[in-house]
Amino acid sequence: MSPAHAALAAITYLLAKHAVADFFLQTPLIYRQKAIYGAPGGLLHAFLHILLTAPVFVLFPTGSVALATALLAGEFIVHYHIDWTKEQIVGHYGWKFADRPYWCALGLDQFLHGLTYIVILWIWLPAT
Repeated sequence: MSPAHAALAAITYLLAKHAVADFFLQTPLIYRQKAIYGAPGGLLHAFLHILLTAPVFVLFPTGSVALATALLAGEFIVHYHIDWTKEQIVGHYGWKFADRPYWCALGLDQFLHGLTYIVILWIWLPAT
């Protein structure tokens, strides 16, 4: 597989796992607690993300276990704080599903998660 094809396959995997973790595995506990800093629901949500990200390092084995571990830790921290920040903003302004700014906040949240995956792959995959 060429490096370009590997990168496309890897980003496809990460975007699919993101949809699963962010939408299909969302529970009432996760949804309710993402706005409470340090609450189990938000931590569980970020953990599910890194659990589902881990296979990308096995499917595309180009780096070390230490690097994979560091990238997973980074994703956990970044994902958790993107979600928590979005919830803080949405809550502060009282935006609901029917409000356009809510959807703009959700769109920005999803875009930032996508950029996180690009950064992970930029670091993980070989440059050649």
